[in-house]
Amino acid sequence: MIRLDNRDPFPDSLRGAVIALGNFDGFHQGHQAVVGEAVSWARAEGRPAVVATFDPHPMRHFNPDVEPFRLTTLDQRQELFAAAGADAMLVFHFDGAMAGMTAESWIKSTLAGQFGAAGVVTGEDFTFGKGRGGNPAVLRDVGGALGISVRAVGAVHDEIGPISSSRIREALKAGDCETAARLLTRPFAIRGTVLHGDKLGREIGFPTANLELGAYLRPRYGVYAVTGRLPDGRIMPGAANLGIRPHFDPPKELLEPHFFDFSGDLYGQEIEVVFHHFLRGEAKFDSLEALIAQIAADCDKARELLAAT
Repeated sequence: MIRLDNRDPFPDSLRGAVIALGNFDGFHQGHQAVVGEAVSWARAEGRPAVVATFDPHPMRHFNPDVEPFRLTTLDQRQELFAAAGADAMLVFHFDGAMAGMTAESWIKSTLAGQFGAAGVVTGEDFTFGKGRGGNPAVLRDVGGALGISVRAVGAVHDEIGPISSSRIREALKAGDCETAARLLTRPFAIRGTVLHGDKLGREIGFPTANLELGAYLRPRYGVYAVTGRLPDGRIMPGAANLGIRPHFDPPKELLEPHFFDFSGDLYGQEIEVVFHHFLRGEAKFDSLEALIAQIAADCDKARELLAAT
């Protein structure tokens, strides 16, 4: 699968594609329905299937001080889109110029002119263009005159209501890994490069692989049962602390997974930490001995839960 940037020339081989258009952060059940429709449509007509996403997220452009909220990186999205059958991921670099373009102008210059799209699939609630003036109805009216067919896919519901990225973020902020996994169809995962730390975990018998959280949403601070996908493809069970480590000074926000029965050097390598179960909130202990005893208990609980699932 190839990754394209809207600022670069668009390959002639992909003109006439069916484009799934949305943010698709998290790629939850609702997003999967939109992309699935685009892929099926493209295959039925012998066309390429392209999934378009936005980076930075438009919310970040309009409110640069908003707290981190991303559920996936571009790399993660690219892998998910490829697994769904797409031929390419198109990344829209959202900036002031794009924000100021009317919906009609964007359809004409970008979807029709630059990309030569034959079809576009969105969610029913998708909006775009200056002042959010565009929606599926505008796409049909303006795009239809330019030879672009449009399909809108309704939200996917569960017993509570529409499945959305907002619901997933709320679940993760509450430490509800199970609900997030159900809505995503897979557990939430943070991917990053392992950093050198202060080696405190190693000194107390629980070495950790330290990751910064970057643009990811911050799940509830605390201790989790996790698995780690290592660079060589191995999946390792473990327990991880996510937060500011209140027992140590100075506070520093990190994700610190400890992988059971692992010995090796992960510094400078990219790993992915998958969140399965919330164990407890962060706490400050009366002594280092009490902290060590609690970490051992956390690891025992994590082993038990991971073995059961």
